[in-house]
Amino acid sequence: MPSYTVTVATGSQWFAGTDDYVYLSLEGTAGCSERHLLDKPFYNDFERGAIDSYDVTVEEDLGEIQLIKIEKRKYWYQDDWYLKCITVKTPMGDYLEFPCYRWITDEKEIVLRDGRAKLPRDDKTQILKQHRRKELETRQKMYRWKEWHPGFPLSIDAHSHRDLPRDIQFDNEKGIDFILNYSKAMENLYVNRFMHMFQSSWSDFADFERIFVRISNTISEYVMQHWKEDFMFGYQFLNGCNPVLIRRCTEIPKKLPVTMDMVECSLERNLTLEEEVKQGNIFIVDYELLDGVDANKTDPCTIQYLAAPICLLYKNLENKIVPIAIQLGQKPGPDNPIFLPSDATYDWLLAKIWVRSSDFHIHQTVTHLLRTHLVSEVFGIAMFRQLPAVHPLFKLLVPHMRFTIAINTKAREQLICECGLFDKANATGGGGHVQMVQKAMKDLTYSSLCFPEEIKAKGMDSKEDIPYYYYRDDGIKVWEAIKSFAEDVIHIYYESDEVVCEDVELQAFVKDIYVYGMRGVKTSGFPKMIRTREKLAEYLTVIIFTTSAQHAAVNFGQYDWCSWIPNAPPTMRCPPPTEKGTVTIEQIVESLPDRGRSCWHLGAVWALSQFQDNELFLGAYPDEHFVEKPVKEAMAKFRKNLDEIVSAVAERNKNKKLPYYYLSPDRIPNSVAV
Repeated sequence: MPSYTVTVATGSQWFAGTDDYVYLSLEGTAGCSERHLLDKPFYNDFERGAIDSYDVTVEEDLGEIQLIKIEKRKYWYQDDWYLKCITVKTPMGDYLEFPCYRWITDEKEIVLRDGRAKLPRDDKTQILKQHRRKELETRQKMYRWKEWHPGFPLSIDAHSHRDLPRDIQFDNEKGIDFILNYSKAMENLYVNRFMHMFQSSWSDFADFERIFVRISNTISEYVMQHWKEDFMFGYQFLNGCNPVLIRRCTEIPKKLPVTMDMVECSLERNLTLEEEVKQGNIFIVDYELLDGVDANKTDPCTIQYLAAPICLLYKNLENKIVPIAIQLGQKPGPDNPIFLPSDATYDWLLAKIWVRSSDFHIHQTVTHLLRTHLVSEVFGIAMFRQLPAVHPLFKLLVPHMRFTIAINTKAREQLICECGLFDKANATGGGGHVQMVQKAMKDLTYSSLCFPEEIKAKGMDSKEDIPYYYYRDDGIKVWEAIKSFAEDVIHIYYESDEVVCEDVELQAFVKDIYVYGMRGVKTSGFPKMIRTREKLAEYLTVIIFTTSAQHAAVNFGQYDWCSWIPNAPPTMRCPPPTEKGTVTIEQIVESLPDRGRSCWHLGAVWALSQFQDNELFLGAYPDEHFVEKPVKEAMAKFRKNLDEIVSAVAERNKNKKLPYYYLSPDRIPNSVAV
């Protein structure tokens, strides 16, 4: 009688093994096997990290194996099991891979197809078509869209992390408990003794060093030493943790009535301001989005303030970007002066601090939360709803959705919810952050997520004109590597543009993102349908780049750039100055966050800057969803391209006082998971 050897691999996560009864049956083109009991309770099979083999004997040859059914029946208590994959050796000596990489919970069963990726048109038999359809129907019941706030991209329908499907939960929920992690961070940074000292001001700038952890030869220490200097202020717009706002100024806006007399002493080329603009030497950062946003009122004992500044910058003869004018409000007038480097030292310093505080708010809520976390969640939900596990694009994208929905759900549960941790230290807490996302949605366009296109649209694409924009340089390299990989995979499975058009699951995926993620807004520019392989490659690159590189670029530098509180104040406790010549050092310190808010801020930026345990970085695919040789060759090529970028970044950073490494592929996690 024919015999099949079945090898079962159990995951290595905590509690991945099971002591339950496990049954298996095989279904082939020529028949089905009986239900075989693989493991009895306490036989020490299916333990965490184990690989177990069994012989399954059948009366007649089953033909080509199409499906494997795995059933788990409870022995004593709830015992979830993480099944990585099953390998079947046929009587002819052939090996078939059946990837799973899922949790089997309760007394449930799953049906697996072999690992060869298939488009809908590739399934010829009714049984395979039915399996495909049933998987999506089941998933669509589990992964439901929900509006968290009006105007937001839709998110997962789950009140808490525990409500999520088991497959997308964190392995250890305690590891991503924000309250626990922030408290631990403050304890590790030795600042927990200050964490309840709200309304207690610091004495002076040096007093902030009491909560600053000195780590020699690091960016954070360099920031602490040089934060007052104009070159450091300007440099952060290029390579700090929010390097996405600066744009080349083509015309001085009327709402910023800067004159030549004001800035003449800052210009170095003997040109007028208008001529400097025409030559492309003037840049602008406008925080208009903050105008009208309500400041945090959750603490009646502390009045908090926001501003919506406009900052004009200049590329000097050393090719450094430096500030030359700052207006702290959007409407010009006598009570909204334009601050200049030639003003009194403390006037100019406080104006820059206000810009840095405003930059922090835009970074946290728009650049980071909306444009990486929430957008990535949209991609993930749509993928689970519309792409079955056998689809090549599911196999391509699923590593880049790892834990994203879980981290966002946890954030809505503890961090950005009403009375959440975000309210403790941030001037945009208490609802301001919600207003900001709602306002920022109008600028969330498809083209703005296409990295090279967005850089060019801002006039920041010339390496000759702007030589020290490492975010741009490294980002374009990573973008091109991802795009090349996406093209290689696409050409394996889509032989023509016509095949792209005919892929109903792909089109449903794209439509879900447009309708639910972007709320069906035509001006978002998100496609409703994809008709060519070229456009599909770009679309997949947007998804993978956003979930990996873009998030890394704006997340993991938070401690580097924001741990020195005066460089990134999360709140301001005095209103913006309305006249010049009155600012004192005491007024500045009184404006900055109190001791309690400073400590919560420090704990937050430390915790958010840490990689996850067992982090998987770009190009690492330990879960073998793909089994075909051509795709594995494409992965190897992708890793080689990424390794070359790593080497180039390391070479450039040699001996630099301010190295830029956030977009080095060996520091880019595959997904948004923190």
